[in-house]
Amino acid sequence: MEVIGAGLGRTGTMSLKLALEQLLDAPCHHMFEVFQHPEQVPVWRDAAAGKEVDWNTLFQGYQAAVDWPSCAFAVELSRVYPQALILLSVRDFESWWNSASNTIFPSIDKAEGEWRDMIETLFTKTFTFDLTNKDACHEAFDRHYAKVRSEIPAERILEWRAGDGWEPICARLDLPVPDEPFPHRNTTEEFRNRRQAAQE
Repeated sequence: MEVIGAGLGRTGTMSLKLALEQLLDAPCHHMFEVFQHPEQVPVWRDAAAGKEVDWNTLFQGYQAAVDWPSCAFAVELSRVYPQALILLSVRDFESWWNSASNTIFPSIDKAEGEWRDMIETLFTKTFTFDLTNKDACHEAFDRHYAKVRSEIPAERILEWRAGDGWEPICARLDLPVPDEPFPHRNTTEEFRNRRQAAQE
């Protein structure tokens, strides 16, 4: 594992997934990977419940991980993979809240069965499941970033915003900057259009 994304979902994580897959020439884990590999659902549920997980088996074939659910375990994963860059994607809370409350949070509310159990356990244990409560989410948001910054050595962390593009990441990974625009995917509008199409 070369890169561990510690930033919460809706901080440019889909764009980072695509960028890191290009840079590392290998898959990058993201919540979309769990959609495609439902056998991972009980494993992530166990991790959220505090049970022991074989991270190397879970991440077999991946060279990076971003977004939920892995970002919830950034501190733990930083210890499992001590050489990995900790890529902390950041966004101001108001902008993040407007995005999350219009995309992933309504989708979570509609989850059922094993998926619902996994997500509810994950958010209850590592964030908050009071997802319509802005104050509760703000507290959880701040707590997450404070934990990453306090428990992982600063020299391992790259704080990155969506507008920063390729350069900071490539510099830390000692890789050439691609001669093409940084991918920007999964905007709020794209997310909502995709969700609407899935419901039709």
